[in-house]
This record gives sequence, structure tokens and C-alpha cells, in this order.
Amino acid sequence: MIKCHLSTLLGAKKLKIADVVRETGVNRSTVNRLFHETNNRIDFETLEKICLYLNCTVGELLEVRKENE
Repeated sequence: MIKCHLSTLLGAKKLKIADVVRETGVNRSTVNRLFHETNNRIDFETLEKICLYLNCTVGELLEVRKENE
């Protein structure tokens, strides 16, 4: 299972989904799915854009967890 920390990172920086969409050009539905953790894939370009915008690493944005955690 992969946990996405986008909502936590946005909250810490007081940013909104609309800010990410506007500044990165990533599709709103993609950002929304990441925020609500309903996505099942992400491409490297999207990952790079979001990490650069938030000034975070991939490891800070995404975390691999065992299914029972």
C-alpha cells in the first residue's frame, strides 16, 4: 500500500488543491485523487512537478506501508 501525504503537506504549507493545479499544470482530478488517496497510479512527470512545487522529496510525498498498518 502506498500512502500519499499530499493533504498533510498542503495543510502544513497552507496551500489548496487549486494552488497546486495552477502552479504545476497538473490536472485537477489527478491532484484531487492524490489528495484524497483514491488514485492507483502516478506518472513520473506529475510526481516531479508536485515535488518541485512543494519543495519536497518523493519519500516525503509518498510512503510504502504494509497492508496491515
